[in-house]
Amino acid sequence: MLTTLQTTYTDTRAGDLAWCLGKDRLPALAVLGVEIGDGHDLRAKVELRLLGASHQVLVDAGRGGCSETVACLPGSQAPLPFGVARRVGGWDYEFAARIETLAEGPFALRAQELLALVADHPQGLAGTFPGDPHAFTALLVQCVDGGVRWRTWHAYPQEGRMVTTRTRVSVLP
Repeated sequence: MLTTLQTTYTDTRAGDLAWCLGKDRLPALAVLGVEIGDGHDLRAKVELRLLGASHQVLVDAGRGGCSETVACLPGSQAPLPFGVARRVGGWDYEFAARIETLAEGPFALRAQELLALVADHPQGLAGTFPGDPHAFTALLVQCVDGGVRWRTWHAYPQEGRMVTTRTRVSVLP
């Protein structure tokens, strides 16, 4: 699903993104709820949430929930890590982030490709910010054996930077 977010695009920076686990549901500009399963035992409810300041993903598979927030939040002290692995409730949680700097032409092409990938995907949510078609946040979730995996993209055209995250949560035995 592709939407235009009804908020002012502020000149945030990729370096201002922070990461947090366990945050309560934050006000969202767009939400996509999906139910996914691996064809075996795992059934999960996942909520993809676009915030004015980036994203939040909530996962519930009946074994306790998992909440990930990656956003530019006032007062946040946790910078975006390049990698995290830990146990969260009944889950093994793995997170990785990468920040790329691209020239204007390659940035625009990459933005168009990513928005096309997510826009019509039944388990994808993307939001563009008014004023710049290449300013966006996008999320795509899928079920994998014993767990849930999602990827996110955060585009900052004013500085030519793209932040990509990958997360996987797996049910503990």
